[in-house]
Amino acid sequence: MSTPILNLKTELTAELDNILEYWSKHTIDSKNGGFIGQIDYKEFKNFEAEKGSVLNARILWSFSAAYSITKNEAHKQLAKQAFEYVIAHFYDTEFGGIFWSINPDKTPKDTKNQIYALAFTIYGMSEYYAISNDERALKYAIALYKKIQKYSYDPINKGYFEAFTRDWQPIEDLRLSDKDANEKKTMNTHLHIVEGYANLYKVWKDKNLQKDIVELLEVIETYFIDQKTGHLKLFFNENWIEKPDVISYGHDIEAAWLLLQCAEISGDKNIIERYKKYAILLTDATFEGIDSKDGGLWYELEPETNTLMAEKHWWPQSELMIGFFNAYQMTNDQKYLDVVLKNWEFVKQYILDPENGEWIWGINQDYSKIEKDKTGFWKCPYHNSRACIELIYRIKNLPLAK
Repeated sequence: MSTPILNLKTELTAELDNILEYWSKHTIDSKNGGFIGQIDYKEFKNFEAEKGSVLNARILWSFSAAYSITKNEAHKQLAKQAFEYVIAHFYDTEFGGIFWSINPDKTPKDTKNQIYALAFTIYGMSEYYAISNDERALKYAIALYKKIQKYSYDPINKGYFEAFTRDWQPIEDLRLSDKDANEKKTMNTHLHIVEGYANLYKVWKDKNLQKDIVELLEVIETYFIDQKTGHLKLFFNENWIEKPDVISYGHDIEAAWLLLQCAEISGDKNIIERYKKYAILLTDATFEGIDSKDGGLWYELEPETNTLMAEKHWWPQSELMIGFFNAYQMTNDQKYLDVVLKNWEFVKQYILDPENGEWIWGINQDYSKIEKDKTGFWKCPYHNSRACIELIYRIKNLPLAK
């Protein structure tokens, strides 16, 4: 195995510890319990910030998944702490959903059922079950899966609807965030439903769940993957009429490796073979978004006007590293590995925060820092810890001949 690959594994092992140390030391909410809702780019802790279910589910996943590598009991304990907090304060005991957010005093704030949040809770719960054998975690994950199937699944046109009220009624504003189109079916939610379902299937070999995973992958193949360009289509109405939007380079490369992984977990040989093809198609399309100067991945492109959103955020860099390393594993083509190595140098130079720990939100075109949260509703340890975890596993499993 080459020295650059071995060095990468060593550095990412250390970086995983650095990320977890930041979250262990700085994000425990000593005032209200649980994890703090926001720390801004100046490291100011906002104890009055609302707390998001997605952030907490991702913390649960990160510490659970990392424990499998670190074997650090402190990481397992923090996973347990996150699990107990989610079931005590985000799980809706009356209607069986997940609150989108809660107040610092633990009372519900935004009670809508955003399916994206349920999917991430399944993802975190199933990962926690894998390290703890706590039957409660499996029970909650299965219950949430059944809620999604009951209310979100579209039996007529297939796919899944975005969001509902607390009592599972239709809701006007379906958006995950202000930047999203208000449409009933989105790439982002489908990507993370299948991610959550696949993680659940690893610990619960249910035949219906397996069928749902395969059908989800077929839906994504049919509607969300642009077979010509290799980019993802992002927004659709209930009848699969597309509302054209931006090219999201981070999602393209995240989907490249993650959907293949979900296919492999499903065990369906036909879908695995098709997603091997899409893994390379999506990865090759992502070359468009890489800055050849520094190896960083740009955020988005508006294709109609060819306008680049000239920012490099932390999470697309994380996904780029996994996606291109996955392509290297599949092809043994050095060009994919070169992208990974150059991007990691970019991350070390511009995205890591050596003074305070963790990763900054990102940089602008002129290399100035983007002044957004260090931790918060969308800034979590999931993408960057997962990049470390995935590459550590993948490098460990590389044939020695490479």
